[in-house]
Amino acid sequence: MNEPHPSIEALLQIFKPVIGADYDKYRNHVYRVFLNCLLLDRDATNEEKYALAVVFHDIGIWTNHTIDYLDPSVAQARQYLTETGKQAWIEEITLMIYWHHKISPYRGNFEKTVENFRKADWIDVSLGLLTFGADQHQIRKNRERLPNRGFHWFLTKELAKNFFGHPLNPLPMFTK
Repeated sequence: MNEPHPSIEALLQIFKPVIGADYDKYRNHVYRVFLNCLLLDRDATNEEKYALAVVFHDIGIWTNHTIDYLDPSVAQARQYLTETGKQAWIEEITLMIYWHHKISPYRGNFEKTVENFRKADWIDVSLGLLTFGADQHQIRKNRERLPNRGFHWFLTKELAKNFFGHPLNPLPMFTK
């Protein structure tokens, strides 16, 4: 099994003080999305890219204290990739993060990984109702092993707060 993953664990430890009380629920979400990526894409050369993208994909919620977190999450990923000499992955990983809530299939550069990442997150956000052809039994096992711990309720509360503050832009992270 690909959990715990060294890169995911190292990055999560860096952000643990910022994530605070939400750490366990975010960690489990991160791993469920990561494992969904691996169910959808058996190409081992993409595993590390998914591992990095998955930690950063929602991190702007905590680093910038906002539900409009795509750009802050991308900025955190770009900074990390630059500092660690992984500039060659910047475009691909930032596309994975930026388009992960796209409501229709992604078409464009790095289509395979960006689309698989999008699907992997939707599998988790839908509580496994959407599978995109991934093994339902394994999705269920991963959800049992890595319970939600209130992650979806946390997101619902954040979205409600955003709605009252920004009623004309209630779902800023969704893209067409």
